[in-house]
Amino acid sequence: MSLGLPTRRTDQAPLSHRPDRPHRTIDELQALVVRGVRELGTNPTAEEAVGWAAEVFPGTLAVACSMQDAVLPHLVSRFAAGVDVLFLETGYHFSDTLVTRDIVAEDLPVNVVNVRAELSVAEQDERFGPRLHERDPALCCQLRKVEPLARALAGYEAWVTGVRREESPTRASTSVVSWDEKNRLVKINPLAAWTHDEVLAYAAEHDVVTNSLLTDGYPSIGCEPCTRRVAPGEDPRAGRWAGFAKTECGLHT
Repeated sequence: MSLGLPTRRTDQAPLSHRPDRPHRTIDELQALVVRGVRELGTNPTAEEAVGWAAEVFPGTLAVACSMQDAVLPHLVSRFAAGVDVLFLETGYHFSDTLVTRDIVAEDLPVNVVNVRAELSVAEQDERFGPRLHERDPALCCQLRKVEPLARALAGYEAWVTGVRREESPTRASTSVVSWDEKNRLVKINPLAAWTHDEVLAYAAEHDVVTNSLLTDGYPSIGCEPCTRRVAPGEDPRAGRWAGFAKTECGLHT
């Protein structure tokens, strides 16, 4: 579905935040978290949360999207057209995920930014040995996800994520607005209270693209080597890093 507005995809630095606009101090940003919690209350709608974020952080807001679906970019673009959507191009994605990214870049009024690691997969293999993800998935995620995202987020005051409480016990207490101490900026989770079915319902209602793997046994989609199909009745994230104690890539912990 195209909204008829200009879009672009880039491998360069994010463009939509304003380099000439002074960023607020840490104290000012933390005060905005307190303000957001007060103004939004305990159970805001996703639209209320995104609308607040777009108003408070014009030009300094980013969206992080794994391209499991385009619900979050679609939702945020309704309030902040042209927003930067950060996609972690790890070099290990399913082709279906890359197709979803390309559709988002083509159809939505957003600026998709491919965020890449400092090392290519080949360079990482040369330095750490092949298939690092099989031996030390935590280090692989650190190199290909956590560090690249941290560098990309340095240009913003706030970021919007699709983290939902039902996804795992470690996410059960997710707040809609919080302070991200690791990245030193405001974090907004407008879908925190949503269920998987509500995500799919929004996608159907607004004709938003979803990753084809969602209907092929992959309720949670990461890098191809570290993601398997989930059997009926299994935890939705059971297919991530199967065989390891690891349950999170480190972006939200």
